[in-house]
Amino acid sequence: VKVLYCGVCTLPVEYCEFGATLKKCKAWLQSNDPTEYAALYESGIGALSLNDDGNDDEAVAASVEKSKRDIAKRQAKEEAKEELEQSKLKHMQIFIKTNDRNKRKTITSIYGALEVMADKSDLKKLAKTFAGKFATGSSLGKTTEGTPEISIQGDVADAVEAYLRDQLDAKGLQDVKIARVVDKKK
Repeated sequence: VKVLYCGVCTLPVEYCEFGATLKKCKAWLQSNDPTEYAALYESGIGALSLNDDGNDDEAVAASVEKSKRDIAKRQAKEEAKEELEQSKLKHMQIFIKTNDRNKRKTITSIYGALEVMADKSDLKKLAKTFAGKFATGSSLGKTTEGTPEISIQGDVADAVEAYLRDQLDAKGLQDVKIARVVDKKK
């Protein structure tokens, strides 16, 4: 027996309707296996449909209707949560700031919505990634507001911006803005 697992919710495709991401699961199944999609959703047969013989008990029918309402409520809640998350992403910014330390030394600082790139526990790994990628020193600190900040030795702002843009595009977060700040001593 071959079982096709959903690429979105990782359940077998017959059970996607019980999950909270039904719309995404349907879209994934339609693009990856149109024949299975047609068999499951276009014929109107689902796991929660009643028998066609019409001899269902009222208790069974009520239970099925309650299950349908609960699943629909959970799916609506998940969709609202995703919409809220997407609206938050539209307002997030990552700032790249270059500071002149002395005559020829420059420090590039990255701060803002770094939690989009990695969890708070993974920010140290992200700083090490920058150090290895740009062959410079890098450290994780905090800004005066208390938010995490990654400091990189050297003027690598262009390369950092390109790297961050690639990482955000790979994660599907094109809405996150990257802003450049130049801080020069007088």
